[in-house]
Amino acid sequence: MSVLFSEGRIGGISIGNRIVVSPMCQYSAVDGVAQDWHLVHLGSLMMSGAGLVILEATAVEAAGRGTHGCLGLYDDTQEAALTRLVGALRKLSPAKIGLQLTHCGRKAATRTIPERWRGEPLPPEEGAWTPVAPSPIAYDPDWQTPDELDEAGILRIIDAFADSTRRAARAGFDLLELHGAHGYLIHQFLSPITNRRTDRWGGSAENRNRFAVEVVRAVRAAWPRERALGLRMNSTDWTPEGSTLDDAVALAAALEAEGLDYVVMSSGNIRPGIAIPPATPGHQVPFAQAVKEATGLAVMAVGMIVEARQAEAIVTTGAADFVALARPMLDNPRWGIHAAAELGADIAYPPQYIRARPNNWLGFRHVHPQANPPASTLQLDRPRSVASWDRPETPGRR
Repeated sequence: MSVLFSEGRIGGISIGNRIVVSPMCQYSAVDGVAQDWHLVHLGSLMMSGAGLVILEATAVEAAGRGTHGCLGLYDDTQEAALTRLVGALRKLSPAKIGLQLTHCGRKAATRTIPERWRGEPLPPEEGAWTPVAPSPIAYDPDWQTPDELDEAGILRIIDAFADSTRRAARAGFDLLELHGAHGYLIHQFLSPITNRRTDRWGGSAENRNRFAVEVVRAVRAAWPRERALGLRMNSTDWTPEGSTLDDAVALAAALEAEGLDYVVMSSGNIRPGIAIPPATPGHQVPFAQAVKEATGLAVMAVGMIVEARQAEAIVTTGAADFVALARPMLDNPRWGIHAAAELGADIAYPPQYIRARPNNWLGFRHVHPQANPPASTLQLDRPRSVASWDRPETPGRR
C-alpha cells in the first residue's frame, strides 16, 4: 500500500493523501483581488490528485505586496473575491484548501520580468512605494533602502496578520500558512544579516525570533483551533554570518508551544551573492527530517521533489509527513493522478475525466509505461455509468 496516498493529519484537519501543492505566485491580481486566472489555475490544481492545495503568498497590507500583481487580504473586496474562489474550488474535488499569508518587507515594491524570471525594483513611474524592514538595509545596491520599522509599525503589522487571518477564516480556508522564509519580512527579523536592531526585536536569537513568535501568537488567537496553522520557515541562510538549522529547530519548538501545527522547511534567498549548493533532487529533505525528529510538528518537505517513487520514499522513511510540489505541478497538473497509477494507488478521478482512467483508455499504458494501476474497484462518491478499474475499455468505444 502506498504511504504517499494514505490519509494524513495536520492539527485538526485530515488530508486525503500526503501530496501538497505549494503556494505559487501568479502576479495576476488586480489591486490585490483574485481574477479569473486564479480560478482556472487553482481549479486545475484541485484536480491534480493532491490532498491539499495552498494559494499563493497573499499580503496582509498593501505595502507588503511584492508586486502590483500580488494577492492581498486586507480589504472587503479582496475577501469577497477569495470567498467566491474557495466556494468554486470546493465543487471540484475533496482536496483541502489553504492560504499563505505574507509581508515582503524590504523585498516589496518590485516587478517580475517573466522572460528572466527574476524580481527587480519597481520604478517610481510605475507606482513604487517605500518598503519597510527591521533595519534600513537594501536587498541589493540598486534596490530601494527600506524604512526601519519603529515599535508602532511592528505592532501594526502583527495586527495586520491577525486581521487577514480573520478574513481567511470567514472566506472558508481549511489551513493557513505564514511565509517566514525566502528573505521576506518574518525571515528578515530572524536573520542577523538583515536584523541589526538593538531593541527588543533584535540582537539575541530570542529577540530576533520575537516577531515570528508574536505573529504566530496573534494569528493562532484569530484562527479557529480546529483548522491547521503552519509556517514556511528558513532552514539556513547558507553563510556563517546568517541563521542556521539549529536556529530553525529551536524556533520551530518555540512556535509549537504557541500552537503552530506544521512547518515547511525551505532555505536561502536572504540576500544575493551567497553561494548556495546546487539544487539536487530532495536537497532540502534533511532540513525537514531534522525538525521532525526534534519536535511534534507535522513537517512538509520541499525542493526538487519530482518523481512519484522519490516522494513515496520521503514519507515512507519518515523524513517528512508531506511532500509539497510547485513547478512539477505547473509542468504536469495531473501529477498526483499519474503518481497514483505508478504506485498502484486507487484514487478518485473527476467524473468528467473518468474516460482517462487506466481501465477506460487503451492508450494509458502507452503514455505512462511506468504505471502500475491497482486491481481494486474505486468506490465513487455518486453513481456513474462508468467502468471500474477491473473492467477494461471496449475496443473502438469512445
